[in-house]
Formats: sequence, C-alpha cells, structure tokens
Amino acid sequence: MDATQTHRDLIERCRSGRRDAQFELYRLYSKAMYNTALRMVQNPHDAEDLLQSTFIEVFCKLESFRYESSIGAWMKRIVINKCINFLKSKRLQWTELGTQHDQAEWNEQHETVESPYSIERINQAINQLPDGDRVVFSLYALEGYDHEEIAQVLGIAEATSKSQYSRAKSKLREMLA
Repeated sequence: MDATQTHRDLIERCRSGRRDAQFELYRLYSKAMYNTALRMVQNPHDAEDLLQSTFIEVFCKLESFRYESSIGAWMKRIVINKCINFLKSKRLQWTELGTQHDQAEWNEQHETVESPYSIERINQAINQLPDGDRVVFSLYALEGYDHEEIAQVLGIAEATSKSQYSRAKSKLREMLA
C-alpha cells in the first residue's frame, strides 16, 4: 500500500469520526504546522493556539477536502491563513512601496547564496524583521509561495510582496554582515 492510499484511508477514518485516526493525523502533521505558525507569529504560545485552532478546523472541514492536493498542503494553507488573520487582528501594517524596483535586487531574488552562518543565527535575524517583512520572507523563501499567491493570501499588491521580500533580504544581509 503506497503513502497516498494510506493517507486517503486515514482521512476517510477521520471523516468517520475515529479519534485514533484523528490523533494519527495530528501526530503526522502537528510539528510541521507548528513550525510554520511559529515562523509567522513569532510567539510559541500564539503558535500553539493557532495549531490547535487549525486542527479543529481541519477536523470540522475534512468533508470539504477533495484530494486535489496533499492533505499536508491543504492543512498548511489553513494554518497560514489562520496566522495571517491573527497578525491582521493585531493590526499588522503592510508598507506599500513604490512600484519601482532596482533591477539588481530583482535579479538577486532567485539567487542561491551559501552562508557561513548557523541556522540559529539566521533564524534570529529573521525573527528581528518587522512583521510584514518577516511574513512575506517566510512565505516566499521558506514556504515556497510565489509573490502572486502571497499577494492573494495577504490581500496586498504583488508589488508590495516583492518589495517587502527585497527589503527583508537587504535587512537580513545587514544583520548577518
């Protein structure tokens, strides 16, 4: 039995209300979902609350899951949306920059740079970014969203997403220099 079928069986058992299946789904995905929430909200207690809220929503809305993506991707979208709503409720301010972008910075967005710094030091620097920059940076660089998706999820212009990502990269370079 392959992993896809195993997950399908697990989801079907969760849909039928089996607590053991729900616990298994939680066990399989809770750490990844917590890490995503923590990167976005920067507070362990808030991340835990959002994680629990995410799994409540997952179990309540599991009937709407249509296997169009993996269950992990579907749950990650839920946790990211919950984090975004949480940050918006805390009056997160998105800074709109002009639409002009330095071409050199634009070209650098897709470069891979090897860093001599530790993961801990990089994470500390990311945590020091302003909320808007940190969220866009996390969604783009760590979660793999493109700027169009980020703009849709956050309700901002695509240019704002690009400029905040560019600004975050510049600030990270300064902090790590």
